[in-house]
Amino acid sequence: MITAVLADWELDYYSRPVLEPDGKKRWELLICSSPSLEGAEPSFRWSLTCPAGSVNSAWLKRALDQALAEASHQGFGPPRRLRCWRGSMRTMVQRAAEQLGLDVVPSRRCYALVEWLQERQRSVYPQEPGYMAGPLAPPPAAIQPLALPLPEEVRGDSWEWATIPLADLREASQWPIGFSGLVALPKDLDGDVPVPGLRLFSRGRALAIAGWLAGLEPVRLEIAGQQLVLEAGIEARWLLANLAPDEAAAAAAAFRSAREQAGGVQFIGVQASESDARLEGFWLLRDLPDP
Repeated sequence: MITAVLADWELDYYSRPVLEPDGKKRWELLICSSPSLEGAEPSFRWSLTCPAGSVNSAWLKRALDQALAEASHQGFGPPRRLRCWRGSMRTMVQRAAEQLGLDVVPSRRCYALVEWLQERQRSVYPQEPGYMAGPLAPPPAAIQPLALPLPEEVRGDSWEWATIPLADLREASQWPIGFSGLVALPKDLDGDVPVPGLRLFSRGRALAIAGWLAGLEPVRLEIAGQQLVLEAGIEARWLLANLAPDEAAAAAAAFRSAREQAGGVQFIGVQASESDARLEGFWLLRDLPDP
């Protein structure tokens, strides 16, 4: 008996820079599976154009039905989770997915989807009749919400900056990890490249902290002013630490440089102590564009 491939799915249902013959922008549904750290398993990709006048949850439900059927034909099981990348489409996606019993997670941890979108923006849409060439008016800049302090029950005892060679991270699926958030890494980077991140320590609450973080869908680390911030979900921001002014400026420059060298890859780990070999939680993060 052949076992179906199980994976999370990443979804984007939105307009594209192409005008249809009726003068309306093209809408398109893109779905892909999230690759594992090793990236050895087959991947699922599926797309469908939606008439601009049919953009609603009923059309999306029928399209998801088609995607599930095609995935089954290719040997894939239904998604464990369906990550919705755009907050503006979340309600519509949830309405459609709930009718099919699919679990929707609003999340920017859609790294494979974003890379696919970038690929299509470079090589697919420009070849289409009606392509809207040239710079488009950017959407209004989103106002970032204030970073919320961590709940008391999930605050660690201490934390530290850390780096891990990319080659070591490629073996992370073999590490003793409780809550794991591993994603595929860029293949074109040298294994000696140091990847920046941070380690959180708590002797009594490491497991609780890891479990809480697992439900956040961590996206990336940022230093905003004097605050060390974890961005998560669609637009959540959590305050991890306040930094001294001189430390914040130096840390921001160093972290930005290291992140760029590592292709945007970062990490966050949770342990009971610095000497503990077990990671109660470990997440790979990637700095990619927002919706």
